Amino acid sequence: MTTQDNTLAFQPGETVVYPAHGVGVIMAIEEQEVAGFKLKLFVITFDKDRLTIRIPLAKAKGSGLRKLSEPSTVEQALAVLATRGKAKRGMWNRRAAEYNERLGTGQLTAIAEVLRDLNRSPNQDDASYSEQQIVETAMDFMSREIAAIRQITQSQARELIMQSLAKAPHLGTAA
Repeated sequence: MTTQDNTLAFQPGETVVYPAHGVGVIMAIEEQEVAGFKLKLFVITFDKDRLTIRIPLAKAKGSGLRKLSEPSTVEQALAVLATRGKAKRGMWNRRAAEYNERLGTGQLTAIAEVLRDLNRSPNQDDASYSEQQIVETAMDFMSREIAAIRQITQSQARELIMQSLAKAPHLGTAA
């Protein structure tokens, strides 16, 4: 099976994940002429951003476009949230770049690792603005995908995430 055959597995009406924008719906597969070449494109809408994008079928796999995760992956991600975060040392800008790189993969377990690692206990200082932004981006991405998979509201998905995070032992506490 070629890459193009693989991308044709997506159908209009299907909910998909695109790492740059999160959960969207394929509205159509259309053909357009661009610079004298005919291209087949996925037309994907993202309700959250009121955004519609077009991705060439031939580039879909390389762009990270994927089907929703399996329910077992949701369970793995929620389990990751309940584990002890990994202490990170070094300059914040390097750690932030690493977190953003993991978010950019669009993989649910990688996003769960970011949330877990940035999870703060109630007695810790408040997070910086940039740290709050990363946490909110991860929370939003993860809750949208879990909501789509489990067919629940995004608020219910957020609550599941928060419950898992609450189970995690915090750094600096006894296991």
